Amino acid sequence: MDAPKNTLDDDGAGRPKAAPVLALLLLLMAAVLWWTVQPHNPFPLAVLAGTLVSWLLLAAAVRALRRIRPARTKPMTVGAVVIAGSLLLGLAVLSAPPATSNDSARYAWDGIVQNAGISPYAHVPLDESLVALRPSWLFAPGTAAAKGETRCAPDLFATAPVPTRGSPSGEPLCTAINRPNVPTIYPPTAELYFLGIRLAVPDAVGYLAFQVGGLLVSLAVTLLLLAALPRLGLPRYVAAVWAWSPLVLIEGVNNAHVDLLGGALLLASGLLLTAGKTVKPLRSGAMFGAAVATKLIPAIAAPALLFRRPVRFIGAALATFALLYTPYVLTAGWSVIGFLPGYLKEEGYSDQIGIRFALAQFVSGGPWPMLLSAVALLALALTVLRKTTAHNVWEQQTQMIGLALLIISPNYPWYALMLLPFVILSRYWEYIGVMIALNIIYLLPGDPVFSGPVNRGSLAAAAAAIAVGAWRRRRASHLDCARHGLETTPEMAG
Repeated sequence: MDAPKNTLDDDGAGRPKAAPVLALLLLLMAAVLWWTVQPHNPFPLAVLAGTLVSWLLLAAAVRALRRIRPARTKPMTVGAVVIAGSLLLGLAVLSAPPATSNDSARYAWDGIVQNAGISPYAHVPLDESLVALRPSWLFAPGTAAAKGETRCAPDLFATAPVPTRGSPSGEPLCTAINRPNVPTIYPPTAELYFLGIRLAVPDAVGYLAFQVGGLLVSLAVTLLLLAALPRLGLPRYVAAVWAWSPLVLIEGVNNAHVDLLGGALLLASGLLLTAGKTVKPLRSGAMFGAAVATKLIPAIAAPALLFRRPVRFIGAALATFALLYTPYVLTAGWSVIGFLPGYLKEEGYSDQIGIRFALAQFVSGGPWPMLLSAVALLALALTVLRKTTAHNVWEQQTQMIGLALLIISPNYPWYALMLLPFVILSRYWEYIGVMIALNIIYLLPGDPVFSGPVNRGSLAAAAAAIAVGAWRRRRASHLDCARHGLETTPEMAG
């Protein structure tokens, strides 16, 4: 294990040529990311290609960071370099509107509605009673076509327009919000985040406000990692895997997905529970409750957080979750459930269409993949619950989240934003394959006859990488035990 130091050279070997190599790699990565997120790119696989190339450049940049040390006359800490690189790459992805998702359009609308004193769960975006709140970068009149559908100019908004009709008038309407005919799906922590950004920035400011918010959250996670890594006996340079990763930069900053906030809260929960003699189960539970109230999916991380004072942890988590929901329930009642049931059906979780439960589909077809996946998730959760201790929590958390994502196989790579910090703390690097597989599933266009096998193959490859990693660690552990036994046998015989 590398010993943590404050200089860039964790192994003590001076390699002055690595510094300009690192600078060149970061500049090249910034250029690739800039190209990746630019709108109207004529190359149809630009985002996928740029993402995969950025992962390769990240690996090279982290390796270069590990190999250099600062000049004696101009000392520079690892943290400063990591943060400087994050800002450089962040500026590159802030140069364009969201490249592959318009989710932040809903974030902005929910914030605008709340800022007007209205519950985001009470009205759909098409509701014409809220027409006075509509900014021009989210809504515009549409044109009625011959067959009655609505037409929208392709460059009407910064992201692809959604043709629809106002309610109740039925007038043609164009909006940047996806699913404008249903209420919001986002839980209260997310809604408070949306409101906070709208309170800080005028409604007329478009996506950039949420993109900058994503960059600030990503920097907060970077600082948490930089503070935690030395305490855990790990080198600071590995924080760059988070700060410079294309997953964070594209999905967390450019696309501004609120999952970034959920992942930050989940990391804070784990760190509070493992803070040596100052363990804080109540604060940890509160952070976990807030994380689940951001996007619900962080709930899969619970089994690896119940190893220390679980009653206090669970109580604090439930109390925080309920407290966050209370004001919204009081104003909107059961409407706070929002579009969640419809979303689960639409995304194929209720009828296992497409890529859902892909690993189980290798074993069986028909109605069985969902059942097999549920059994696998239960077995995984019970195993993690039984095995987790303060000494292996990061490894168990990586396995819990990473394997759950493989089993569920969602379409969306931003779900893995909560996985990456634990990959860094455990250094189970093979789990990055899960993130790359989800990138491929989301970004690969084309006929399902072609993309289906590729998507399943990428998930199978990620699972194989995890299996190989587990085998190598077990083999290394057995060799260490055997070596230790050979060293101690003569002493025992004497």
